[in-house]
Amino acid sequence: MERWALVSGLRGDLDLYERIQSEIKKQRGTAHLFVLGDMISPDRNCDALLMRLRQPKRGDLQPNCVYGWWEEQLLVDYGYRGNQKPDVRNKPDGASTMQHLREAVSQDHINWLASLQFGFIELDCGLIHGSSADVGDSLQETTSPLILLDRLTRLDVNRLFTARSGRQFRLQLTGGQIQSKVKDHAGEGQSNQAVPKRSVIGIGSGANYTVYNPASDHIKFLSVAGRSGRSNLGFG
Repeated sequence: MERWALVSGLRGDLDLYERIQSEIKKQRGTAHLFVLGDMISPDRNCDALLMRLRQPKRGDLQPNCVYGWWEEQLLVDYGYRGNQKPDVRNKPDGASTMQHLREAVSQDHINWLASLQFGFIELDCGLIHGSSADVGDSLQETTSPLILLDRLTRLDVNRLFTARSGRQFRLQLTGGQIQSKVKDHAGEGQSNQAVPKRSVIGIGSGANYTVYNPASDHIKFLSVAGRSGRSNLGFG
């Protein structure tokens, strides 16, 4: 089975994207590229990167994109999310930041950004910027196992790939049981639900990205500097 490359946090940096594309091409067997949000930012003009993602060059791995936190902020500000207000505007320099973000992204790209999905379900894997709860949900190595289980259960997947924290890690829920009690007019009942082995994987951000083999469940944490990242394994 062909491997996946998962990236996030490009933040308008076309040069970084080109370097990632170049390194991925050198790795045999990598055939699918998932870009898990934060393609834009207020830090630089993002139009060249967005055009490249929308119109890949010959030889590029076709990018499969979902929206991230920064895309959500921009879409909210443009009124694509009803009456919501961008979280950024609650910060002391929020108005200035949103102005820079609007200037960094041409309105020609707004409808394309609005067309992106919240996430993908591939095989038994969920691919999302934040989590099944919210695009801004930051899952980390220290997140409670119960929260991790909730995020996995909402999608009914065994592996959840997330990018919001910007960290590279793999946390494994190693099985067990959830005991629950229900009390109603008929009395009190108890049930035991088996919890399968599941994983939450942080793919990194920016120069740090992840390669995953669905057939073997093998994960490599990499960077465009050419070094293999440390595989942070945790058990909950």
